[in-house]
Amino acid sequence: MILRAICALLVAAPALAQDAPTQPESTSAVAERTSVTAREFMIATANPLATEAGHDVLAAGGSAADAAIAVQMVLNLVEPQSSGIGGGGFALYWNAATGTLASFDGRETAPAAAMPDYWLDGAGQPRDFWDAVVGGRSAGVPGTLRLMEALHARYGRLPWGELFEPAIELAVNGFPISQRLAGAIVEAQKHRLDEFPAARSLYVNQDGSPKAAGEILRNPDLARTLRLIAAEGVGPFYEGAIARDIAAAVRTETNPGMLTLEDLATYQVKERPPVCMTYRTYEICGMGPPSSGALTVGQMLGMLLHFDLPAMGPGPEATHLFLEAGKLAFADRGLYMADSDFVEMPEGLLDPVYLAARAALIDPARAMEAASPGEPPWKKARLRVPDGERPNHGTTHFVIVDRYDDMLTATTTIETNFGSRVVVDGFLLNNELTDFAFVPEADGKSVANRVEGGKRPRSSMSPTMVFREGAPMLLIGSPGGANIIPYIAQALVGILDFGLDPQVAVDSPHVLSRGGPAQVEQGPEAAATIAALDVFGHQAEAANLNSGLQAILIGAELLTGAADKRREGLVMGQ
Repeated sequence: MILRAICALLVAAPALAQDAPTQPESTSAVAERTSVTAREFMIATANPLATEAGHDVLAAGGSAADAAIAVQMVLNLVEPQSSGIGGGGFALYWNAATGTLASFDGRETAPAAAMPDYWLDGAGQPRDFWDAVVGGRSAGVPGTLRLMEALHARYGRLPWGELFEPAIELAVNGFPISQRLAGAIVEAQKHRLDEFPAARSLYVNQDGSPKAAGEILRNPDLARTLRLIAAEGVGPFYEGAIARDIAAAVRTETNPGMLTLEDLATYQVKERPPVCMTYRTYEICGMGPPSSGALTVGQMLGMLLHFDLPAMGPGPEATHLFLEAGKLAFADRGLYMADSDFVEMPEGLLDPVYLAARAALIDPARAMEAASPGEPPWKKARLRVPDGERPNHGTTHFVIVDRYDDMLTATTTIETNFGSRVVVDGFLLNNELTDFAFVPEADGKSVANRVEGGKRPRSSMSPTMVFREGAPMLLIGSPGGANIIPYIAQALVGILDFGLDPQVAVDSPHVLSRGGPAQVEQGPEAAATIAALDVFGHQAEAANLNSGLQAILIGAELLTGAADKRREGLVMGQ
């Protein structure tokens, strides 16, 4: 009964008119929702079939880590455009038994042979973005399976192999293509998906038409891959038959890359200290570099801390302040933030004195024309030039609370919609290397996020956990490229400062600035918001700001979950 209802939900969402996308993914359907409550455990993911798989693991006594593995394997199948074992991700995990928070970096890495000029053509000019994306050269060493392995080794309760069974069954028997997946196939065909035979056979009909919503999609190659990993662990993927297939595909497909068997064999997940900052009576923790998420969200909130938003309430004044904080934080992000294993970064990006000085640059009555990077405290200054933004589309997020009070918030990705287009053994390879700077230096100054062998590209993924009096009280995260950062910050302000219900906060129309003109989410409120911001001098424009927020609020008695109405996610609990 549940599965039939979920399948109907996947193909029956109402369509909306849309403009050409100017951000990671256009909103194609909206399903109005209310928050879901439970007492024992809860899960929210980007796809109903993945939520059901994770719910069943939790109901069988599995941990949040166990459920995450089942969820990610199903997402690989039913949401292939966004994440999978050919990509990477970040996860925060709260271990209730020890009262500790750990953060795991499963981000993809550049091949060891990659150099800073990786994205320059023969004339020394940066490649066109889509020419770089399509083919094996954009693929970094995948980290998702090593990430799942690390979570299971530390926190798993159920046998590894059992956690792959839901995805294997769906891959063999098939599932109805959702409206969102059908739309993603259409978009990917505009950017050369059809040039890759393995991808074409999965997602395109023989007559060249995209497979449509409601059609049954089977993936027997992925089923075989998952059976092998379920039986033997991740060894075949990083050092065995699958590794050989990956290396061969990267080097022989269009736009060949440099990834080698040694690159795969030496890949490691890194456990890093969570990045935490105090915001009013809360502690907000997230992922540190190579993610820019926790630092940039933290900077925005650290500036907003100097304004009485709770007394102000939602409205134009608070929105203006939020936009100004975003401008300043993104200026620092572009100049300083990258993989800290390769690039020396300022220690003081979240320093309260520094953020107070940045907040003082915000005029409550008038928008600044442009924001410049600040000079946070650090030991050694380095000559730097800012990195620009590039499109990124394919990301997912899920949040889980289990019956043991363990909790997980994780964001995983293959980067662009359908990644590199290279399919290996039933799964897509990422195009994460396009997250690096295409121009490594300018005017004798280097870009922190330039390509280097073994380096992890800067990310905006922001899995976040909020604490109150030492205990977790909120899990949240989203896809959305660089927009993830303001999506998370806005939802946090809504829940923590304005006391909004999680579903209301998640669904609230987005407003953001990454340094340029303010963007206001298209919809019935957009014109009024733009007019209100004009009073402050903002040059605002309407945009299709498609988030995929998932959130769980942890109360004394109840768990309250929310899945973004803009996508097809689902919350389940018990």
